[in-house]
Amino acid sequence: MTLPVPIHPDVTKQEPLIRVLLVEDDEDDYMLTKAFVSARENANIRLDWVDSYEQGLTAVASQQHDVYLIDYRLGSFTGTDLIQEAFTLGCHAPMILLTGQDDLAVDQSALEKGAADYLVKGRIDAQLLGRSIRYALRQAGVLAEVAQKEDKYRSLFERSIDAIFVVSKDLHFQDANPSVERLLGYSRDELQKMNPARLFANLDQLRELRLNVREYGQIKDFETVLLDRKGRKIICLISVWAVEDVAGRPEWYQGIVRDISEQKRAQQELIMAEKLTMTGKIARSIAHEVRNPLTNLSLALEQLKDELNTDDEYITMFTDIIGRNVDRIGQLITEMLNSSKPRELERKKQDFNAVVKSTLQLVSDRVKLKQMRLKTSFSTHDCTALIDRDQVKTALLNILVNAVEAMQDGKGVLEVSTSCTENERVCVEIRDNGGGISEEDRQRLFDPFFTGKSGGMGLGLTATQNILKSHKGTIEVESTLGNGTTFRLYFPK
Repeated sequence: MTLPVPIHPDVTKQEPLIRVLLVEDDEDDYMLTKAFVSARENANIRLDWVDSYEQGLTAVASQQHDVYLIDYRLGSFTGTDLIQEAFTLGCHAPMILLTGQDDLAVDQSALEKGAADYLVKGRIDAQLLGRSIRYALRQAGVLAEVAQKEDKYRSLFERSIDAIFVVSKDLHFQDANPSVERLLGYSRDELQKMNPARLFANLDQLRELRLNVREYGQIKDFETVLLDRKGRKIICLISVWAVEDVAGRPEWYQGIVRDISEQKRAQQELIMAEKLTMTGKIARSIAHEVRNPLTNLSLALEQLKDELNTDDEYITMFTDIIGRNVDRIGQLITEMLNSSKPRELERKKQDFNAVVKSTLQLVSDRVKLKQMRLKTSFSTHDCTALIDRDQVKTALLNILVNAVEAMQDGKGVLEVSTSCTENERVCVEIRDNGGGISEEDRQRLFDPFFTGKSGGMGLGLTATQNILKSHKGTIEVESTLGNGTTFRLYFPK
């Protein structure tokens, strides 16, 4: 049964109509509520009435009212049951619970279930009822506006291409958008449970980040290296700023992570390309300036041998020394030219695993003689790539020989593995447990004539880099003094 109360004739046009539904199984209480609503100050309120839980649920489902007054006792059900069910049905209109006695437990339960207010029947008057209805309606409007804004910003947060995160005062993850998940490979739940130290390749950088954020409340474009789920290193720029409470104290922090690995790699490749170009120019100049006098020197030496007494062992010794060094200078110039000039490739579809295996056979005897261990792991995916087999073997051999020579006899472990990356590249990783390379030397590793070996010319890695460049591939080096070195060579498929 639904009984509407007619609109008071004095209702002004400026006041919007408030449609209220009373769910009450006691008709006397309905009549009393009706009298309160009929008062002049409540002239813009229209009251409807249903007298059972079931009818109330049906009326709530139709969502035709602005506010609901719900009695706590509704037969075998309670008003809090109805409020809970109403929110399940998607009704967000404010609901005021009415009860016959003041009970703190009922009050708390109602508010937890979503009630906008709690009124004791014996203490209600027309003014209190009208004020409670209007307050609940205004509060619902404010909450709806907040929810709408929250949905808007949540949508921006979730759809942002930038990796955005929220952390607590001790920099533990509170929230992270899908871009962070894609960047690091961890889910939001995993990040929330994780110690952030696991993500930093260098813990000193985490300490520096924390110190700056706590001291200044923010930090902009802090460059660091993060580790994703697979242990892959990502060069990133992190910006963090504090969100303050009403007292101006940092309550939590939000930030953005930008992956600049490709940018850094492109810069490094540009520097390497410029070095190769400069090396080529220097090599051609040296070849032109040195080979002519070197040829004259060689001819003069042959002429001198004919004029001198070749039976004299001292003369023979000195002429041999001059001859060997003339040949070495000529060889050095030839190798420098070969290491710096662009390679003419004969690219064919090759099984990359087979190329790596055949190159390993060339160093297997050296590994056995030095009593070292060789560990291999080859990708089971299709690793066919368009490469020049001989050139790639030369590049790999330079790395493998360096790795073997960097390790101690009887203690060396050479690890070689292949993989096919998602971006259509094949990769070989060569890892040794030698003495490692300092950061300063690592920066100069591909410079012509730079070598750490006695008797070496320092052109092997320059040639390797040139072969990679000719294939439009890339090379990465990771090394720590005392912990060995890892080379990764990438070739496009």
